Amino acid sequence: MSELLDLARSVRDHAAAGEEVEVVLGRSTSTSVKVYDGEVESLTSADAAGAGVRVLRDGRQGFAHCGSLDPEVLLETLAEARDNCAFGEPDEFNGLAVPDGVAPVPQDAWSEAVVAFPGEAKVAMALDLERRVRSVDPRVDGARTTAYGDGWGHTAIASTAGIEAEDRGASCSVSTQPLARDGDETQIGWAYDATRDPGLLDLDEVARDAVERATRLLGATKPPSGRRTILLEPRLAVTLLGIVAGMLSGEALIKGRTPFAERVGETIASPLLTLVDDPTRPESIAAESVDGEGLACRPNPLVRDGVLQGFLHNAYTARRAGTASTGSAVRGTRSLPGVGAQLLVMEPGTRSFEELIASIDDGLYVAGFAGLHSGVNPVSGDFSVGADGLLIRDGALAGPVRELTIASTLQRLLLDIREVGGDFEWLPGGDGACSLVIDDVAVSGA
Repeated sequence: MSELLDLARSVRDHAAAGEEVEVVLGRSTSTSVKVYDGEVESLTSADAAGAGVRVLRDGRQGFAHCGSLDPEVLLETLAEARDNCAFGEPDEFNGLAVPDGVAPVPQDAWSEAVVAFPGEAKVAMALDLERRVRSVDPRVDGARTTAYGDGWGHTAIASTAGIEAEDRGASCSVSTQPLARDGDETQIGWAYDATRDPGLLDLDEVARDAVERATRLLGATKPPSGRRTILLEPRLAVTLLGIVAGMLSGEALIKGRTPFAERVGETIASPLLTLVDDPTRPESIAAESVDGEGLACRPNPLVRDGVLQGFLHNAYTARRAGTASTGSAVRGTRSLPGVGAQLLVMEPGTRSFEELIASIDDGLYVAGFAGLHSGVNPVSGDFSVGADGLLIRDGALAGPVRELTIASTLQRLLLDIREVGGDFEWLPGGDGACSLVIDDVAVSGA
């Protein structure tokens, strides 16, 4: 990896007197195989490389990027960023991240197994998954798409502020969308798995889960409207909390686009909820050692026992807010640093998913959201989204329902959490999550 870091250093060292310069380099390879009806629908493999260069002088900032690691092109990109800086608006809070003394937690995200996995094996795995999907249930006679994908890459960053860091990682995944049919009705399921070793991808579990999600909604009807207890499985629970985490970014704070401003230290959720953004967890496929500005990743408590702990910051938003960066910069080579959660982890409760269902007399097990991001107002917290799932009656799953709307506010949903499940799992996307039981939610149906 030192070759890439050496290249970043060499560009940084061309900084002129009085300039701050930051150079971010990236190199990656990816493969995608999609199959349909026993045939390869598409196979793509791509190599990518690029750089982003930031120049700051007298409070002005200029940025430029390129799709090459050629040294001459990189110096041209530096010159372009320098030119752009001259036209930038002065901002007293502009500046590079500076070392803060926090040591990175080393992460072993590289996988020779992914890199060495042959192309024919990738195709065979996708076809095998599709065959397994079709064999689970006679009501499933195909899949909209079934895929295998992988990727690996290296990044390096060097700046005149004393930042020097590099990272690399590799991962692979499989996914499928089976079609379940009953007469004229068709339902679509979806499931996936991701790991750092193709040999660890659980094709049987992906097929089973996807088919179950497709078949369990056959015959679904609209439920009667009313207020119900809702149950969110881990993947939906962390999806909901991911929206909350987005409202806890420094960018949302300084733009006045969060309902949680000025509430640090206040109770914003049930005392049962503890949520941490912790990219240092090696159990997760999303673990990272450094953020997008080269600072060490670290655990950042967002909510502890229902109390708001703070906001996530990169260097810029931290200066605007009068605080320190939380190592939460996110970016690519084609963009300036943003800020956001990197790896959300919920603290589990004690009871299993089955015990949670048994504790609900009249409720709804939500199987999926529709229009989640468009149905949430990030300023007010208003929440109105489509959903489908299974009714819960007297502690047992009942009939499937669809075409319903769940309406509330995120603030109310957080406060009405009745239980956090003990069914903690590391999701394929990297987050660590548990089920949530939320009381007294408006469900609109028939």
